[in-house]
Amino acid sequence: MKPNLVRHKLRRGEPSIGTWLSVATPMTAALMARAGFDWLTVELEHSPTSFETAAACFAIIAANGLPPFARLPINSTENIKRVLDTGAWGVIVPMVNTRAEAEAVVAAARFPPVGRRSVGGQLHAANFATDAATYYRRANDEIFVAIMAETPQAIENLDDMLAVPGIDAVFIGPNDLHNSLGLPPAFESDHPAFVGALQHVLVMCRKHNVAPGLHVADAAMAQRRLAEGFRFIAVASEAGFMLGKAAEVTKALGLGQGGATAKY
Repeated sequence: MKPNLVRHKLRRGEPSIGTWLSVATPMTAALMARAGFDWLTVELEHSPTSFETAAACFAIIAANGLPPFARLPINSTENIKRVLDTGAWGVIVPMVNTRAEAEAVVAAARFPPVGRRSVGGQLHAANFATDAATYYRRANDEIFVAIMAETPQAIENLDDMLAVPGIDAVFIGPNDLHNSLGLPPAFESDHPAFVGALQHVLVMCRKHNVAPGLHVADAAMAQRRLAEGFRFIAVASEAGFMLGKAAEVTKALGLGQGGATAKY
C-alpha cells in the first residue's frame, strides 16, 4: 500500500505545500499533478465539480504519485464517506466549530476502533495500489484528516476540538475567517483579531501536536507563513494561477486593466 507521505511528513513536524483545484477536471488534475506540489485538493465546497469528476481526479492525481485530497461541501458522514470510498487520500472539512463536530469528522473518516467508517468499495484501495483487505487494515494510518477553522467560535473552541484523537491538521480559511470577524474577505491582514486568531491556532497546534495550515495567495506569503510555523500550506489554485498570469500578460500588452485574480 502506498504511504501517504504528506501525513507522515506533517507528523514528523515537516512542512508540506500544495494547491487547490477549484475548477477541477481530469485534464487540469493531470497537468497540475506535474507542477511539483506535494498534494492537490479537489474543491467541492465552492465549485460545480461533481463527485464523479472528483473521483476521476483522485485517480489521476494518485497515479502521478501525489496524495489527492478533497475539500468537502459540508461536514457530513455522507460527504466524507463518498470521497474516501471513491479514492481521496484525505479530507479537509469546512466550518468545524465545536468538539462534537470535530468528533463527527473523525468518526466518519476513520475505521473502528478509532471511528465508525463503514466498509465497502474498490476505488479507495486501487488509488493506494493495494487490495481492499490491506486498505481496511491500514487506512487509519494513511488517511489525512484536516478540520477548517473559519469562525471566532472555532478559534475559541480549538483547544477542546484538538483534544479529539485522529485529527492531523487545522486549516484556516482566511477569507471566511475575515468575513466572520466582520472584516472584508482577504488572504491576510494586520487586523488584531485576525492576527490574534492565527497566533492562537499556532499555540493550540503545538500543544496538541497537530499541523497548523493556511491558504495563501502566493509564494512570498507561503514563505512568511512557513517561517511563522505554519506547516500545511495551500498556495492559491489552478484558477488563480491561470487568471493571474493571463491578467499579467494582457496588462503588459495594453489589452485591459489586468483583471483581479481568483481568491482561490
